[in-house]
Amino acid sequence: MTATADRPLVLDPDRLFPADPGVRSVARRLHEAVRDLPIISPHGHVPPQWLAEDVPFGDPTSLLISPDHYIYRLLHAQGVALEDLGVGGGSLDEAQSRRAFRLLAEHWPAFRGTPSRFWMESELGDVFGIGQRLHVDTADAIYDQIAERLASPDYRPRALMDRFDIEVLATTDDPADDLRHHAALRDDPAFTRRVVPTFRPDRYLEPGRADFPQLVADLGRAAGVDTGTYRGYIAALEERRRAFKALGAVSSDHSHADVVTLALDEAEAARIYASAVRGEVNEAEATAFRRHMLVEMARMATEDGLVMTLHPAVHRNHHTATFERFGADTGHDIPYATEFTRGLQPLLDRFGTAPGFHLVLFTLDETVYSREIAPLAGFYPSVYVGAPWWFLDAPEAIRRFRGAATETAGFYRTSGFIDDTRAFMSIPARHDMSRRLDSAYLAQLVAEHRLDEEEALETAVDIVTTIPRKTFKL
Repeated sequence: MTATADRPLVLDPDRLFPADPGVRSVARRLHEAVRDLPIISPHGHVPPQWLAEDVPFGDPTSLLISPDHYIYRLLHAQGVALEDLGVGGGSLDEAQSRRAFRLLAEHWPAFRGTPSRFWMESELGDVFGIGQRLHVDTADAIYDQIAERLASPDYRPRALMDRFDIEVLATTDDPADDLRHHAALRDDPAFTRRVVPTFRPDRYLEPGRADFPQLVADLGRAAGVDTGTYRGYIAALEERRRAFKALGAVSSDHSHADVVTLALDEAEAARIYASAVRGEVNEAEATAFRRHMLVEMARMATEDGLVMTLHPAVHRNHHTATFERFGADTGHDIPYATEFTRGLQPLLDRFGTAPGFHLVLFTLDETVYSREIAPLAGFYPSVYVGAPWWFLDAPEAIRRFRGAATETAGFYRTSGFIDDTRAFMSIPARHDMSRRLDSAYLAQLVAEHRLDEEEALETAVDIVTTIPRKTFKL
């Protein structure tokens, strides 16, 4: 073995804290106060079936690599084939799964400095109790240790939910889903945690899709409403939102090409909808209808109380061949620049001060935080700044976010940390990373005499507990 393989895996207790000894000591104290607080995860993608059926996880690769696009997209960039990692629903036998884990180990140097390395090492050390560094010479031994633990009842989904102390876990669900797994969790007296669905209607709001007529027909069947007319379509969306809320949903989630909004009159909306159902809508009409429907979603939110979250400007399925072979959500969604101030003005003009309306704005374009989103949240009582997620939930991005957003919006107009993950085992590591970075940021404010330590401590606790509960009405 090389020297690297011989070195033990040690998780430094001061990781991500400031280098200055005095500031670091304050960060330690702040983190100590929040380290063991329950996890609130108001947006994520863990399948509810895992918890409803409490099925043991299969193997290390299908748990740690195949569902985690942070891991497999960077491996793909190193030349590893996605099919060798079980991406896109492909099943791997034991030999293939072990080989995929070796491929991760062989390319582990590519992850130096990335948040993926931070999360994976936290999972290995804290969750699985692995004492060896990941290396090509230790890959098989680590694989065997993880596989052995996964066979234990202590590593089944519900046991881990308790161990991680996840107070609330939101999933992401299609409006036509029957939500049977959520119903099973609600009705199971042995399950004491809170798992809630999230209403994700994107594809039902985009009439330019070739499958839009079939989608709205499916929506109508799920709602028990005839969607042959625009009014029926609106009624079906409202009915499905009620069904989601009855099973605990607290939010709807929206991701479109932009957040430009406009309000069509009902006759024009009905005309475009009728054209779309016939498959005859043009691009300009489809875009106008989608922008109109964002305003309708806000209108519905003022009536049913669901929090509305927006995260626009992502080129979905950027690589055509990968999409055709492996499907959506396989690591090649790429962000681009976006704009909020002008685009959201029609929506906020109508609902920005509506009682009880909450609108959480996320962006993958960092230039927008200080220029647009924080000023919007600094005026409109409905608007909250969504904390970094997805490509931006990395240490440097979170530090930049705090600096950009706090100056105008403060801490209490932000959302709390959002893990946005399908990788269940990484949830505690992601939240701990955020808690460490926020503790470090607050410690710096204390060192600069911009806060006293008592205020910083109260704020650190609020970021983890009070703020997400208030923002998402939990």
